[in-house]
Amino acid sequence: MPATQSQADEQVRIERNYPVAIEKVWQAWTDPQALSRWFGASNEGSTTSAEVDLRAGGRYRITTTLADGKTNDVSGEYQVVEVRHRLVFSWAWRSTPDRVSRVSIHFVAREDGTTDLHFVHDRFFDAQARQNHERGWQTLFVHLDACIQNPSEGH
Repeated sequence: MPATQSQADEQVRIERNYPVAIEKVWQAWTDPQALSRWFGASNEGSTTSAEVDLRAGGRYRITTTLADGKTNDVSGEYQVVEVRHRLVFSWAWRSTPDRVSRVSIHFVAREDGTTDLHFVHDRFFDAQARQNHERGWQTLFVHLDACIQNPSEGH
C-alpha cells in the first residue's frame, strides 16, 4: 500500500552514496567507537559515548556530554539487524521517554564499490518533533559524511 502524502510528510528521509565499501558505512552506524566520532560532533566541546548490543532485541545508548556538563541521551532497541543490509531501531530521548519513534536504514552495496544509504526516521509524536529531528539529522549527516569519507579527521 503506497504511503499517503500525510504519512510521507511525517518522515525524515535522507539518501546518500558513499565512495567506500559497505562495511565502512555499516561500521559507522554499529561500532561504538565509530558512532562516537560523528554523533554529537556538532556540539563544540562535547564528547560522545555509545553502547551497542547489535542484535534484534538488543539495546543501544548514545550520550553526548556538552562543554557545560549537560547531557543529551538517546536510546532504543534494535528491531531488525541484517548485517551490512538493514537496521531498524526505536528512538527515544531520555528527556521524553514516552515519545518513541523509529529509524530504518538500508545499506546497498553497488557494483562500482560505493554504498547507497537510505535513511528514514518516522512515527514522530507530532510535526514539531519531526521538524526538530530533521534539523538534527541534517547536521549529524554532515559529520557522518566527513567521518566516512575522511576518517583521519576524527570528527
